[in-house]
Amino acid sequence: MTIHKEGYASLLITIIVLAVLNIAADVFLNSSYVLLQEIILGISIVLFLIVLQFFRHPSRTMTQNERQIIAPADGKVVVIEETVETEFFKDKRIQVSIFMSPINVHVNRYPISGKVIFYRYHPGLKLVAWHPKSSTENERTTVVIENGSKTQILLRQIAGALARRIVCYPTEGLMVKQNQELGFIKFGSRVDLFLPLGTKIKVNMDQKVKGGVTAIAELS
Repeated sequence: MTIHKEGYASLLITIIVLAVLNIAADVFLNSSYVLLQEIILGISIVLFLIVLQFFRHPSRTMTQNERQIIAPADGKVVVIEETVETEFFKDKRIQVSIFMSPINVHVNRYPISGKVIFYRYHPGLKLVAWHPKSSTENERTTVVIENGSKTQILLRQIAGALARRIVCYPTEGLMVKQNQELGFIKFGSRVDLFLPLGTKIKVNMDQKVKGGVTAIAELS
């Protein structure tokens, strides 16, 4: 397992802040406060490990199948429903949403291979990821990929209450591969997929999925 490149700056800031805190405790607290110094050190170690695990990047064997839509993120399936997608398609689609908790791997991946035909970034609020309005009012990105069969899949990264930054790599016109890194949501949130009607869904509500591994659906 390695550390994702998006975590380098955050980890460096964490190390500096915690080091300053512990040096200050050592300088300004006399020998009567040894226990307090040890508590501060212990809390610092725990906080560093928490931030470290946010940015872990484990190696895994990816699922490659052009007939399948592969999970773009680790997490739990929290929405499977038919809905109207209003930003790009403006018609009915099957929505599948994956909630990423703070303990999940935070790398996001392309669910299919193809061409990026649409990309938008939207600044917004920090509602909790399961809030009904989070998909339209939170900070988010929208990416649409079209495969060789002209099937179009929309993926939306949504920031939540804890997420402080969405990182999204694609540009319109970019050719991408299934399971290639699409981006990163720092400290977790939610990823929505909008799939064509008739797509065979292969996951269930509350099922835990792995990015790049779990088949979310099968194209008709």
